[in-house]
Amino acid sequence: MYCRNCGAAMDPSAVVCIKCGVPKGSGRNYCMNCGAQTAPEAVVCVKCGVSLGAPNNSAPTAAGGQKSKIAAGILGIFLGGLGIHNFYLGYTTKAVIQLCLTILGWILAIPTLGIGFLLSSAMSIWGLVEGILILVGNIKQDGKGIPLQ
Repeated sequence: MYCRNCGAAMDPSAVVCIKCGVPKGSGRNYCMNCGAQTAPEAVVCVKCGVSLGAPNNSAPTAAGGQKSKIAAGILGIFLGGLGIHNFYLGYTTKAVIQLCLTILGWILAIPTLGIGFLLSSAMSIWGLVEGILILVGNIKQDGKGIPLQ
């Protein structure tokens, strides 16, 4: 076994390289199987053929990966009043506000002879507009800053 950072031979049970101090498996300069120098973007060692894994500079993604722009837009158009699209995108605070105001509108609809439905309707229009903005590309990222796909 060899250090991926400096190419020094390592004991297989070692946690860090004793030559450079880097944790085992860190680095992209050398093959861990044969010790040959590798290109940082290489996924396979050209000398021995062992897999080197994905490059470390791949685009960051959250658990679950990128969110779908189409799914978010459709959720906004059809269930936007409930804030479902915002829950999906990770905008939890905005989603809870939309959901609570919609439910409040439903609750107030009976004692106010239907006037409470105006509040629910306003939340639905808000969701519809956000759904359209997502689909046309004006909303480009989710709540964690990851671009929509």
